[in-house]
Amino acid sequence: QRGKVIWLYGLSGSGKSTLTRALERKFYEKGIFTQILDGDIVRSGLNRDLGFSDTDRSENIRRVAEVTKLLKDTGVVTLASFITPTQQLRTQARTIVGSSDFIEVYLKCSFETCAERDVKGLYAKAKDGKIQDFTGHQSTFEEPENPDLKVDTEHHNPQECLEQIYAFVISNLVLDPTDH
Repeated sequence: QRGKVIWLYGLSGSGKSTLTRALERKFYEKGIFTQILDGDIVRSGLNRDLGFSDTDRSENIRRVAEVTKLLKDTGVVTLASFITPTQQLRTQARTIVGSSDFIEVYLKCSFETCAERDVKGLYAKAKDGKIQDFTGHQSTFEEPENPDLKVDTEHHNPQECLEQIYAFVISNLVLDPTDH
């Protein structure tokens, strides 16, 4: 297979990790080799030295994009799941990976709905002042200018969102590297 990077982004609680894991399972069933890079996991290992300042966020995305490029270059379909709050960071990731091998998937969900979901308790901590630079609260999240795919995770259930992402991504994959 030919490598590709599928970059899922959105606010905390928008469904990034859930949909990334579901997409990976669906690809596995089809015999497509994938690797997940998830923000929480990467920040606890590779990028544990980084905080959430603008400079650290940029370095986090730069490092992740470099790793996804290495994986893509070896034929792996890489599923990256990161908040990626600014257009500049999304452009940086696309530039590092290479535009033709980068699929940008925006998981649209309002701050209010994500705060209601609050799967990790982060919104409550941010509200109580226990988390600084929380995206969407003290730190800006910019709506994307032109994602390859926008999925409304607020008004559609996870299965519907998965099917939408899968249909779009599978039509953009080259499973036989000699077919390009």
